[in-house]
Amino acid sequence: MDTQVLTYIFVGLSFALYIGIAIWSRASSTNEFYIAGKGVHPVANGMATAADWMSAASFISMAGLIAFLGKDGSVYLMGWTGGYVLLALLLAPYLRKFGQYTVPDFIGARYYSNAARLVAVICLIFVSFTYVAGQMRGVGIVFSRFLEVDINLGVIIGMCIVFFYAVLGGMKGITYTQVAQYCVLIFAYLVPAIFISILMTGNPIPQLGFGDTLVNRDVYLLDKLDTVTTELGFNAYTENTKSTIDIFCITAALMFGTAGLPHVIVRFFTVPRVSDARKSAGYALIFIAILYSTAPAVSAFARMNFIDSVQEVQYKEAPSWFKNWENIGLIAWKDKNNDELIQYSSGNALEGVKPNFENGRGVSGERLVNNNPDLTSTNEVYIDRDIMVLANPEIAKLPGWVVALVAAGALAAALSTAAGLLLVISASISHDLLKKTFMPQITEKQELFYARCSAAVAIFIAGLFGIYPPGFVAQVVAFAFGLAAATIFPALLMGIFYKRLNKEGAIAGMLSGLVITSAYIINYKFVNVHLNSADNWFLGISPEGFGFIGMIINFLVAFSVSFFFTKPPADIYHLVDKIRQP
Repeated sequence: MDTQVLTYIFVGLSFALYIGIAIWSRASSTNEFYIAGKGVHPVANGMATAADWMSAASFISMAGLIAFLGKDGSVYLMGWTGGYVLLALLLAPYLRKFGQYTVPDFIGARYYSNAARLVAVICLIFVSFTYVAGQMRGVGIVFSRFLEVDINLGVIIGMCIVFFYAVLGGMKGITYTQVAQYCVLIFAYLVPAIFISILMTGNPIPQLGFGDTLVNRDVYLLDKLDTVTTELGFNAYTENTKSTIDIFCITAALMFGTAGLPHVIVRFFTVPRVSDARKSAGYALIFIAILYSTAPAVSAFARMNFIDSVQEVQYKEAPSWFKNWENIGLIAWKDKNNDELIQYSSGNALEGVKPNFENGRGVSGERLVNNNPDLTSTNEVYIDRDIMVLANPEIAKLPGWVVALVAAGALAAALSTAAGLLLVISASISHDLLKKTFMPQITEKQELFYARCSAAVAIFIAGLFGIYPPGFVAQVVAFAFGLAAATIFPALLMGIFYKRLNKEGAIAGMLSGLVITSAYIINYKFVNVHLNSADNWFLGISPEGFGFIGMIINFLVAFSVSFFFTKPPADIYHLVDKIRQP
């Protein structure tokens, strides 16, 4: 059967499953809409948490970044997994014991202030919309390639699907949908990894194949990759190029940002008991580890196969996958020396880096670009890093059903996280802003209506971010984690473990972290893009890692300001003591 037909079948069946679950689990109360009625089994919650956690960044972009960054890409593995352990062990059980609907709910109660609640909502919206931009972009990429539609139209289709089950089912619908999505995405990630591991190393376990020798060659995969990349002018795959301080700060920002992510924290509110929260955290860690331990192998396989399949190949004889991704604008080729051969090496192929395509075809049949060639390098190929996992089965010439499976898995990963994020935004607006702050007199039915309306608006805005993304999927997500580390994490940590912190200190800390971190990211990613290099960064720290500095500033400001104002009331001390009791 044709690959395109199989893709339509696999994606169509998965969408039918998600919509069916949404109809079956339709939320009828705010309790079900926000936290699934606190009736989710720990295993199901662990699986749903894993699906929520393993976003488009994990499925689509992380392996692509590692494939091109090499050892430098390990910051994403260390930061995200370490952060989840920190969240599961340090914060989640206490927040579950508090037993409210949202993170701003906790902050509003702990710091006895609607102003603190409002600031937490603002921080949450900043974090969540930055995060969701990457997810919607991932949806658009998958639709554009495998369903042969424009990326922007793909984002719109994804918006419609998420709208249906997020608005209809709320957290109850999303939870059980995510259980199904986890099964789809993990199967889709492992199957091609196992196939390619067997083809390249003869080892059916990708994690072991990663460190094994190549088939019919007495050379290890990583040694061969080091040799190939250095010959092409890149740094050795297994060597770091980033400074130690930048690696540390990116890892820390991702780690502490993870522990402050509201859409993951709220997962632990959906189980019946505090003990169940701990169990579901353990299950989720196991489910997450399956993908994250496979990602380094997938990255190495993808980079090796990509180089082997295109280097010094005539464009007219280039593999079909190369031209397919070129047709949707995520690969470009500029024949700098007019020899009609594809030459891939270090450096940029084009001025302006990203291609600006024009109508028509070149002499070899390639898509024409308006960009001038970058003559500082011999590289002729632009490749979007977000396509590597998606293209990997095609590059390795795997069966069509595997390609279709990967498409369904990528959509499952992106949609699962997008739905969780959008629900958090919706709950913050309807519950924290309206019910708890500006419109306390509204009924539960009205609150549920406003929750669904705010979810719809959030989906629309998220779609715009997906159409106009500020970077690669994983990079966008890294910014979100940095913002979470600089704003929400300190307020949660000190709220549980430092009773002396008052509302003034918490508010000042969150605002300072938000303003300084977002200003740094905006400056280097949007305003002064030409200055975005290690020579101009503060202490050599990249925008992806600056969230750690923002977090330190948050802590310092919160501590300092709190001493200029009165201590929290006695009932807050009692509240914290109650939360901290095992």
